[in-house]
Amino acid sequence: MASTVMISKGIKPTARSLSHQLQQSRTILGMSKAIDKRLYRMAKGVMPAISATEQTALGCGTIGFDRDIFGGSPSLKKLVDTYHPKVTPEEQDFIDNKVDKLCALLNDHDVSMKKDFSKEAWDYMRDERFFGLKVPKQWGGLGFSTQAVSLILSKLATHCFDANATVAVPNSLGPGELLARYGTPEQQEYFLPRLADGTLIPCFGLTGPHSGSDATSLIGSDCVVEERNGELGVVASFKKRYITLAPVAGVVGLGLNLSDPKGLLGGKGNEGFTVALLERNHPGLRMGPRHMPLNAAFMNGTVEGEDVWIPMSKILGGQERCGYGWHMFVECLAEGRGVSLPAGSVGAGRGVVAGVGAYSRIRKQFRVPIAEFGGIQEALVNAGSDGLICIAGTDLMNAIVDNHEAPMVISSVMKQNCTERGRRIVEKGMDIAAGSAICRGDKNYIGNAYMSLPIAITVEGANIMTRSFQIIGQGLTRCHPHMLELIQCLQAPPEEEKKAVETFTKQFYKVVGHGLTNFGQSLSRGIGSTISTTFRSKNAYKDGDKLVDYHEKQLLRLSANFALTADLCFTLGGRLKFEELLMGRLSDALGAIFLGYATLHHYERRKGVKGLEALAEHAMLRLETEAQDALKAASDNFPGPLGPIASTVMKMGCFPLGNLTRPYSNPSDILTKELARQLTNPSELRSFFEENVYIAPEGSMNQVADLIRALPVCVEADKIASTLRREKRQPTTDEADKMAKADALRDMLIQVDVFDALTAEEAQPGYVRPALEGTEERLAGLERKEFA
Repeated sequence: MASTVMISKGIKPTARSLSHQLQQSRTILGMSKAIDKRLYRMAKGVMPAISATEQTALGCGTIGFDRDIFGGSPSLKKLVDTYHPKVTPEEQDFIDNKVDKLCALLNDHDVSMKKDFSKEAWDYMRDERFFGLKVPKQWGGLGFSTQAVSLILSKLATHCFDANATVAVPNSLGPGELLARYGTPEQQEYFLPRLADGTLIPCFGLTGPHSGSDATSLIGSDCVVEERNGELGVVASFKKRYITLAPVAGVVGLGLNLSDPKGLLGGKGNEGFTVALLERNHPGLRMGPRHMPLNAAFMNGTVEGEDVWIPMSKILGGQERCGYGWHMFVECLAEGRGVSLPAGSVGAGRGVVAGVGAYSRIRKQFRVPIAEFGGIQEALVNAGSDGLICIAGTDLMNAIVDNHEAPMVISSVMKQNCTERGRRIVEKGMDIAAGSAICRGDKNYIGNAYMSLPIAITVEGANIMTRSFQIIGQGLTRCHPHMLELIQCLQAPPEEEKKAVETFTKQFYKVVGHGLTNFGQSLSRGIGSTISTTFRSKNAYKDGDKLVDYHEKQLLRLSANFALTADLCFTLGGRLKFEELLMGRLSDALGAIFLGYATLHHYERRKGVKGLEALAEHAMLRLETEAQDALKAASDNFPGPLGPIASTVMKMGCFPLGNLTRPYSNPSDILTKELARQLTNPSELRSFFEENVYIAPEGSMNQVADLIRALPVCVEADKIASTLRREKRQPTTDEADKMAKADALRDMLIQVDVFDALTAEEAQPGYVRPALEGTEERLAGLERKEFA
């Protein structure tokens, strides 16, 4: 620099001055490299070593829109242009006819009491390929899209959750798709046609007593490579539980932890997570005993064996796929977690809004439909709002999977968020339907769903673990623009330190730059969104274009806030994996942001449904408030030695003016009342929720169908009664007939089931209940036996 100045002034630098400048440059460069190396070693010291399993997981699945959120600037246009959930005419015909026929064969109450389907129902599911929805057509399956499978599962959930679970497993975590992708030609030729036509019902054995949500640890599921009679194979011992369909499965995909202490694999295949395919009659395999998950009837039980010999021909994919189970499992888990389980919540949302919404208008208390009560309105509209969020998220997730992506982070968000919202939806429905919802029988259309949704909360990674560990743990490593490269260079061996330091320095400064960018965007977008929210009209949502434009800007602001917070997580180093309270809050924020984009994506595709703007507005206001509150809680409780500094930076970037820059709040009572009116009266918005709900033919015993059909009759009768009061006159014959018909329907639809006997013992001739038997004994000893 000094030599340049000397030249500019016409002073010729001497050799000595040039040497001095060169020495200074070398000194500065050397100091810089020394600092970089010191930073690298400090970071390496706080970053724990990544296990082989974790390293494998980092390479599994795909990233996409989740990375855009972590980047701070996702694009709604990209979503709308890229993802188009749709079904073919063949798939729609199956949904309209085959699924309806299956529902007609199932009485939900009978299924729950008998804890099984009829032989006719099992045969129908087999004959119509319900267990081969995803098996390619070349192997005799239906080869349906993810969207079609999701719609099938959600429609089944509106009628019978046990049917939903039974059909879901073979089409998500069953070995069928794994075979289609990874099986040897011999395995494919044998198993896939049998899976397609239901000859062999599949299950997947992963979870054990000591490996629940940490299923891939495979504790207690070990196998050792051995050679017997010139044939290579493994000897396995395993104890699996919670395995859906195991009691009736003809083949199980078994997750095992393979070891090869003698080196018999010879470089063909590796140690680690391996999947074996065992048929039910395999020597030493025990399947049959059942669990009883709450009151559910779907088959669930154990898979066990000790010292079971498994030849290499029964390893999924053959010997070369030994140790490859993680890749198989993770890719299919995206579909099980992100598609099958959320489909149940979609069914709950549609069924509750359609059925309970009609019930609340039909049911009267104090001579007024309970739909007019504020508490009922609030519960129903929240259920409808959560229903829309689940529908929107599920449609988008289905389109992502059909686009040949396997997004692990988004699938975890969908599983945790949608199953939790599904539980809330059913809880709201129970609160509204009250006594009619707790008395079991043919007329109860919600009780079994209420007992089934908590099961979805626990399976395929319990929601507590998914929320407080998995989503952000995976998200920061896989989806952050620079984190993966940073982590990988910190795992380098000492002999590669020089190259690792260079990579670390480059990525470190990228992280710093990314954080500064997100800080600036958080600041500017936060102030802008505060101003636009403050001056926004309460009725602005009625213009669909303005609705989308406003909420997209709010999601951009929240995405920048989230991305800044993710950058600040680097201050925790390896401690982050133990800060589960922080990760849980960030999971809430990420989930709300993703589902917000999904809701806008859904609106852009379905706009034109009258009333959808109001429901989308309600959902978006709730999601934005959820994200804002989660980020606020994170900033108030940021952990670690640098927590106070990170908290201050986060608050300055996300909420620079304090409460003024936290502008989001839950929907107004006016909006809630308007939506309640639409959801409890015949409307396009009600029809939107009735889509893909099983409606039994007239004359069949189906409470939801009866409620839906009765609603317009009862609404018309109420209008007549209101007119008569206003005009102070008597009804005409036609009006009287309509009112009488409505009264008869009301009386029928508010009834609940009653049983002379609830158990086989009670039904025995001469049976006396123990309490009554005791009463008779006590009365026998009294002189006066009754009041007279």
